[in-house]
Amino acid sequence: MKEKIVLAYSGGLDTSIIIPWLLEHYDCEVVAVAGDVGQGEELAPLHEKAIKTGASKLYIEDLKDEFVNDFIFPTLKAGAVYEGKYLLGTSFARPVIAKRLVEIAEKENASAICHGATGKGNDQVRFELTVKALAPHLKIIAPWRLWDLKSREDEIEYAQKRGISVPVTKKRPYSMDRNLWHLSHEGADLEDPANEPKSDLLMICRTPENAPDKAEYVEIGFERGIPVSLDGQPMSGVDLIRKLNGIGARHGVGVADLVENRLVGMKSRGVYETPGGTILYEAHRMLESLTLDRATAHYKEMLAVRFSELVYDGCWYTPLREALSAFVDETQRTVTGRARLKLYKGGVTGAGVKSPYSLYDMDIATFGADEVYDQKDAEGFINLFGLPLKVRALKKFNK
Repeated sequence: MKEKIVLAYSGGLDTSIIIPWLLEHYDCEVVAVAGDVGQGEELAPLHEKAIKTGASKLYIEDLKDEFVNDFIFPTLKAGAVYEGKYLLGTSFARPVIAKRLVEIAEKENASAICHGATGKGNDQVRFELTVKALAPHLKIIAPWRLWDLKSREDEIEYAQKRGISVPVTKKRPYSMDRNLWHLSHEGADLEDPANEPKSDLLMICRTPENAPDKAEYVEIGFERGIPVSLDGQPMSGVDLIRKLNGIGARHGVGVADLVENRLVGMKSRGVYETPGGTILYEAHRMLESLTLDRATAHYKEMLAVRFSELVYDGCWYTPLREALSAFVDETQRTVTGRARLKLYKGGVTGAGVKSPYSLYDMDIATFGADEVYDQKDAEGFINLFGLPLKVRALKKFNK
């Protein structure tokens, strides 16, 4: 009886050639699964392509709502940004796809799950940790760790010999990943950090030079840390992100060029386009500045770094990530209100924030006359706060 293998399928270069490679090296049936996390392209043509290259069937699974509500928003609420710049677009898309792979593998009575992630990257870890957490009995096949193909050029040649059309050419040999949240670019000339990205690299965002000369304002409403409206209009998470992507891209917002530390030990360089996400992160930060007390806000900032590492490393289905999310959810009880932002020439700046749970008291904070703050109290506070320094200085003086 033939082995049944479930393949994470995108129709891109890697997965296009994996189907014939599996059939050539295993006595198997390949069930392809395409997870729709908002790639933006038409997924329907993948049916014909998957079957033509040897798959027995293709599932196209709409994961957009789950992706936004169960992965993007929990990470946004945490304020998690990897190494200060990366908004984790690929990182949290992998576990939602891998979760559906496991579900279909169980439905199909499959014995293995296959993915097209390379042995040098992070995605192999993200896919496989999810499978191990949810279905440890399933075998995992990673062709990049097995076959003799060494480069993307080898893959293109392999595909051409078998009459397989692929969306990558030697003219534009970038490794790209697109979903509702972002578009990433890696490889080719970007592999040298000394190279400025080429002028035609960006596919979503305008450059700041080509953005409008007039600023645009947006107002985002939040409830318990979750964005729920744009300019007063209630929207689903998916629609809100799509709308903000268009607005942000028009103004050149959300382009990040960084050299990051991969989990597998190497540094890599990538360029990320995350227009809507960049706006949402700034809006959420503004609202938290108004509604969280100092101790909670500062502690949450420390945990956000660890949260970002867990997401980046593929550790979504772990006790620690779940525990941190429980802490984050508690902090978000009062993160409700509206943040107004100004978009201009690649920049996002605050233009006002309001919340019914605001901890800001203008009567106390004012530089004008007030009746609620006795400035004489500061003297005693400073004396006590500075007492250790005073004692230390006196002891040193007496030596």
